[in-house]
Amino acid sequence: MLDLDAIDVEELAAALTDQTDYEHRWLIDPQTGELVFWTSDTGIDGQNSVDLEELDHLVLIDPLPSYVWYQDMVDFAEGISDRIAGERLSRTLEGKGAFRRFKNELHQRCPDLVSAWRAFSDVRARVRAVRWLADEGLVDGDSAQLFSRDNPDVILP
Repeated sequence: MLDLDAIDVEELAAALTDQTDYEHRWLIDPQTGELVFWTSDTGIDGQNSVDLEELDHLVLIDPLPSYVWYQDMVDFAEGISDRIAGERLSRTLEGKGAFRRFKNELHQRCPDLVSAWRAFSDVRARVRAVRWLADEGLVDGDSAQLFSRDNPDVILP
């Protein structure tokens, strides 16, 4: 088991959101907690190509499905006290392109909510990252529960 303090939880959270393609992947060393970035062209050292199968001592970090991150936008829009802004943000979530529209609406028409959104989504991402570590058996469940308890959702404006 890894010590949670040995892991860059924010970097792991970013890896869990990275859904760009399968030409690059994130992995974690189960002995040290170090995250490594692999690309099909340059491997993990940035110079030497290596197949993922050859890195069997590392744990592959599959990104979480987009609906997980989408729910954060829904919860944020429903949770803010400014009903007009909440309704506008909720409308951006309908159909394809919701992530882009939500971001644009937030930055262009609700800039005062940007810092609250970042704090809200960052806390949720970190808690998910620690939960992922526990699910993979890399940290103990008690540590993950303590982390979740100590990192509750941000109180929304």
